[in-house]
Amino acid sequence: MAASTTTTLNDLFVNIIREAIFTAQESSLVRNLVTVYDISAENGKTIQVPTYPNVAAAALTEGTDMSSTTVSTGAVTITAAEVGVQAVLTDLASKTAARDVAADLGRVLGEGVAKKMDEDLIALFDGFSTSVGSAGTELIASYIFSAAARLDNANAPGQKYMVIHPYQAYNLKANLTNTFANPNGGDLQNEAMRNGYVGTLAGVDIFESANITRDGSDDAKGAVFVPQALGLAVKWDISMEPQRDASLRAWELNATACYGVAELKDDYGIEMYFDADL
Repeated sequence: MAASTTTTLNDLFVNIIREAIFTAQESSLVRNLVTVYDISAENGKTIQVPTYPNVAAAALTEGTDMSSTTVSTGAVTITAAEVGVQAVLTDLASKTAARDVAADLGRVLGEGVAKKMDEDLIALFDGFSTSVGSAGTELIASYIFSAAARLDNANAPGQKYMVIHPYQAYNLKANLTNTFANPNGGDLQNEAMRNGYVGTLAGVDIFESANITRDGSDDAKGAVFVPQALGLAVKWDISMEPQRDASLRAWELNATACYGVAELKDDYGIEMYFDADL
């Protein structure tokens, strides 16, 4: 069993470190952009999400009976499973640290579970059948307009979101601002110059996440989607439970969650495959 000791926890002993260790990890982002199902009160760990086809209305003739339309539903099954991470905090490390190490470790472990949840949702981006871009191609604004148009053509409802790697976001900002040198840009360009924030483009709210991994060629797969494209079923959310190990003179800090993810409607999401290198 790997244990945190006065050596491995050395960075936590110095007050000047403060909150820096926490900002190194991003909090869960994508879970706030998808459809979330709370199955904590349900029996079992599986949920079936019904899917419905589009139906078309037709003109009617007075005095003539309407004909019925067959509506055949499908279902997507989401199965929840546990994820977790544990750290062991020794009494000696706890009592010689300059701050509340247990609370610090608890937050770090909690963020680790949140990161795992985001990574599992991001992994679904590769499953979208429609892809915009290609390896080695830099992301520019026209590709976002193209993805938005495709979602509109699919009658995808609700707000559109894009999640991309930070390096892809850099390329987009550089394109919008003429490599950060455009003195006569509009509101969007000025905002990107001031704060590095793109905001909304083509009706798409843009987010960047370092939880998106780059492949061996420095390309990455983000996505443009609406919440109904992806589902997250949560049996229990992130929780932290300490357990005392008296013989070890230590506390086990256990962070867990139980959830499942799945693609709900394929044409409600567009894979964005672009270069992710500076």
